[in-house]
Amino acid sequence: MSKAVGDFGGIVLARHNYRESDMLVKLLTDRFGKKMFLLHRARKPGFRLTAGILPFTLGEYVGTVNDPGLSYLTAIKHAEQFQSIANDITLNAHATYILALIDQAFPDGEPIARWYGQAVDSLRLIDGGIDAAVVTNITEVQLLEAFGVAPNWQGCVVCGRSDLPLDFSEQYGGVLCRDHWRLDPYRFHVAPKAMYLLRQFSTIRLGAVHSITVGDATKTELRRVLDRIYLDLVGVTPKAKKFLDQLPSWQAKLPPKQ
Repeated sequence: MSKAVGDFGGIVLARHNYRESDMLVKLLTDRFGKKMFLLHRARKPGFRLTAGILPFTLGEYVGTVNDPGLSYLTAIKHAEQFQSIANDITLNAHATYILALIDQAFPDGEPIARWYGQAVDSLRLIDGGIDAAVVTNITEVQLLEAFGVAPNWQGCVVCGRSDLPLDFSEQYGGVLCRDHWRLDPYRFHVAPKAMYLLRQFSTIRLGAVHSITVGDATKTELRRVLDRIYLDLVGVTPKAKKFLDQLPSWQAKLPPKQ
C-alpha cells in the first residue's frame, strides 16, 4: 500500500452516511484524482471539519491519502462553498451533472489535474452567473475523449475542408462537409449555429470565458445533438442527468412566485 501525507486541493463530489456517526466523502483532488475519505464522527454535532465537506465545496485539505483503500482528512486550511449553486435547484442540477460525468469518465485514484481545473472553472462560472446549460455543454463536448469517443470537429473527416457547411456524422466519427453529406444518410442535420458552437466548444478554454449568450432554440439543438452522441456513442447517463431532464416539467408545476 502506498501512502501520501500532505496538502491538496479538492472538490466535494459526494457524501454518504457510514456506520452510526461516520461519513464517507468523495473528493476530486488536484494531486490524486478521485479519492474516498472516511471521516469519523462527521455526523456528530460540532464536528470541526463540517465546513469543508459540504456539497459544492472547494477546499485546501490536509490528510493521509492511501492507495488503495480509504483515505483520511486531518485538517482543512480553507474552504469555500459555491453559494449560488447550493441555493438554486437549476444551477445545482447542472453542477451535479458535470461532476457526475467527470466521476464516471475516470477511474478512482487516477491523477486528472486538467479535469480538476476544469471542474473548478465550471463551478466558478456557473456560480458567477454564466449560463449553466452552456457550461454543461462545453464540458460534455470536451469529456467525449475521456469516454473513448473523440469526434473530429474541426474539418470534414473525408477532405478536411471547414469552409463549407458542416454536419455531424456518427458513422464517420466527426463532421462532414456539404460535398460529402451524401455519404451518410443518417447524419444529424445539426442547425448551423449549433454546429458552429460545438466546434468552438471542443477547443475553448473554460478559464478564459467571461460571458457567453446562446439563444433558447440553439440550446435546445445543442441538447438534442449531445444527448444523441452520449446515448449512441458513450452509453453513460448519470442519475443527475435524468433529474436535469425532468427539471423543466417539475418546475412548470410549481406555483408562480409572488
